[in-house]
Amino acid sequence: MILDEKYNKLRAEVREIALNVLTPRAADADENMTFPIEQFNALAAKNMLMVKYPAKYGCGDMDTLASAIIAEETARECLSSSATALVQMLSGDCIWNFGTEEQKMKYMPLMASGKCIGCFALTEPGAGSDASNMTTSGVDMGDHYLVNGTKTFITNAEFGDFIVAIVKTNPDRGARGLTALILEKGQFRVSKHEDKMGMRASNTCEVVIKDAKVPKANILGKAGQGFVIAMSSLNAGRIGAAAQAVGMMQALLDDSIAYAKERKQFGKNIGANQAIQWMIANLATDLMAARQLAYHAATLADSGKPFALEAAMAKVFASEAGMKHAINAVQIQGANGYMKPNRVERIMRDMKILSIYEGTSEVQRLVISGSIMK
Repeated sequence: MILDEKYNKLRAEVREIALNVLTPRAADADENMTFPIEQFNALAAKNMLMVKYPAKYGCGDMDTLASAIIAEETARECLSSSATALVQMLSGDCIWNFGTEEQKMKYMPLMASGKCIGCFALTEPGAGSDASNMTTSGVDMGDHYLVNGTKTFITNAEFGDFIVAIVKTNPDRGARGLTALILEKGQFRVSKHEDKMGMRASNTCEVVIKDAKVPKANILGKAGQGFVIAMSSLNAGRIGAAAQAVGMMQALLDDSIAYAKERKQFGKNIGANQAIQWMIANLATDLMAARQLAYHAATLADSGKPFALEAAMAKVFASEAGMKHAINAVQIQGANGYMKPNRVERIMRDMKILSIYEGTSEVQRLVISGSIMK
């Protein structure tokens, strides 16, 4: 896919931010689980947090493909920073696609400027892929819902100004009894900080909601539409996750080629060995395929066509290929690749989450098979 000049310009701008702001902080942020606020603010300063929404709301006035390029180039240097920005867009998707004009004007300009951090809360301790099994409840009290429950693995929660929470408002209707509500800071509290294998600088928490009185003006869409809202936003998020895998695969390719050319064993560069050449060739091939899948899904989304199938294909392929090649990139560098703060070591730990969040690989295959076997 040949990109228009505006996308190449955007890539160059993101690359500059990534190299100047993300790269110098990435290893330390990973080691110390430091929330990437400076990186987040650097993207906000260039209006790259909410790039695909209209300028009317203070946003970047571009599209999904632009957001994929941002996810790719930021993840290439620091997945934690990329994930923090991606969840900002995920919660923004909920508001843009289903919010009232008042809700859009209230939240989106602040989110675009970085003055307001959004979160998305679907998963619970007992409800991961099976969202209909959630227990967080919203009891209709007339002019508001009384919300109680626990949400887990919530990105940005400690620093979040609001959460788009999917809650059960009609237990008898299963998935059709879920509603999306905007909970403001003070209506939820962080009860646990997760210590993760990878993506360690991205803030991930368990959140408790106790007797929160959420006015009905904070409903997104309509009552009972929560499952549809969640799935719609996750479909878009899967394009971002695929793009993140692409960015990290590019970093793996860059580092593998450089190491293969400089590392000498038995009197020659290890890149002269066919085993190394084939690993690099396979990585380059899968990288191109993953990038095309991600960009194709983004282009479909921008054209207003259905894209859930293509987003699922892009995510499952890119995330699984990325994990395979992360392991190989460490293997190419041997013991050096296994040591911190080597980038391929961090990428190997980071890459695994991409086959889990925004829907596991198994869920993606259900989406794909369900679509093509109708």
